[in-house]
Amino acid sequence: MEKIDRQVFLYDFYGELLTEHQRQVYEDAVLNDMSLGEIAGELSISRQGVHDLIRRCDKLLEGYEEKLHLFERFRQTRQQVEEIRKLAVDCPADAQEDHLEKIAAIAAALSEEL
Repeated sequence: MEKIDRQVFLYDFYGELLTEHQRQVYEDAVLNDMSLGEIAGELSISRQGVHDLIRRCDKLLEGYEEKLHLFERFRQTRQQVEEIRKLAVDCPADAQEDHLEKIAAIAAALSEEL
């Protein structure tokens, strides 16, 4: 997964745990694709200050994920749902029972996680 994609997902999951200032800078940098200079000029802080704040936010968001694993659980659930979808769509007549057993196993694993 690309770094930017991961940053966006982690921000979606844990962004509310950042301060308002951290959210503003992080959103401008990651979501709005603004340069350090643009953000620094807008907020009247140095480019280095913006850079340091983004790195600090990255570490905070990664730390939350390390402890809570919400994004990883989401990714796994999404993969399992996609697998169920593929099994349901690509189900030849002679393998219906096998596909239904696989779907039931995945569904059971999902319900246990919830």
